[in-house]
Amino acid sequence: MIPLSSPDITDAEIGAVASVLRSGRLSLGPELVAFEQALARTHNTAGAVAVSSGTTALHLALVALGIGPGDEVILPSFTFVAVANVVAQVGATPVFVEIDTDTLNLDPVAAEQAITPRTRALIVIHTFGIPAQMDAFAELTQRRGILLIEDACEAIGARFDNRPVGSFGSLAALGFYPNKQITTGEGGALLINDPALAGRLRLLRNQGRDAAAGWLDHAEPGFNYRLSDIACALGRVQLERLDDILALRARAAANYNDLLSKLDELELPPLQVARRTLSWFVYVVRLPRRTDRDRLVAQLAERGIAAGRYFPPIHRQPAWRTHASAQLSLPITESTSARTLALPFFTRITPEQQETVADALSRLLSSH
Repeated sequence: MIPLSSPDITDAEIGAVASVLRSGRLSLGPELVAFEQALARTHNTAGAVAVSSGTTALHLALVALGIGPGDEVILPSFTFVAVANVVAQVGATPVFVEIDTDTLNLDPVAAEQAITPRTRALIVIHTFGIPAQMDAFAELTQRRGILLIEDACEAIGARFDNRPVGSFGSLAALGFYPNKQITTGEGGALLINDPALAGRLRLLRNQGRDAAAGWLDHAEPGFNYRLSDIACALGRVQLERLDDILALRARAAANYNDLLSKLDELELPPLQVARRTLSWFVYVVRLPRRTDRDRLVAQLAERGIAAGRYFPPIHRQPAWRTHASAQLSLPITESTSARTLALPFFTRITPEQQETVADALSRLLSSH
């Protein structure tokens, strides 16, 4: 079986985790502090707050920024459903808008057209590790007086105009699920530039607990969104290897492009985009329009090759059928989503595995 993704864990990570287990300090300890400091240094931000997942990072961002009932939040429909879920969970209304056809990121022109007097925030997702057009979004949100939130869960290490993604918005979310470039098993983080906001986020992630007052003193209702020191030790060592990890993934993406370049009508992801440094999260191709994608996925599985449909539009998901957005027409999102296919992609994928994938895909596409 060639899996869709696979974490890259070395003896250094295992040793760091074992050290935490031996220490007896498994939560809210020195590894949490060290991981947060390393994340802030990597992204040139004033601070970072580690939490239990990328989803909880996004949820805490909305809560801390006071977004709730009556507010609208602009975001793409072509993304993972978590970002829309957290908007709904705080009582706000997600407003789905179109993507651009090249990067599959939120379209700045479409985003501005969707702004209303109720718009409080715009969430920009750096889709598949390709940075969004951050100069346009920074200018737009400042001019229109709305909050800019970055979802960089797929893009750690990426840059726009040589500036790390995650450093542009009021807050930015990172995710460390096992399919990401680096992992903590489960986990995420928020990047912040406002120390006062960082303090409130730490309070909220820990049941609203006022650490200065005492363990059982709670300043406001909060959440259990802590990230263990075990996870932080794993993430800290992974982060130390980030440059090497990203280089290996970039090499694997280039190898796929070489192997697949002769397949007619198959649209390959760009290896380079102007003003951007990519962070390869997944390798997603766009299939010829005549292809039966579900059949192709099943045929690849029969050959021991995993593949994924990244991403079904959120506004067409069963969970959103009763939402007003279910009636939206987003033709670029819908036509693109129907053709996207994620191939096996991970840090230690071998050239031989990639050749197997490319050969199977070539043979099967010819039959479609």
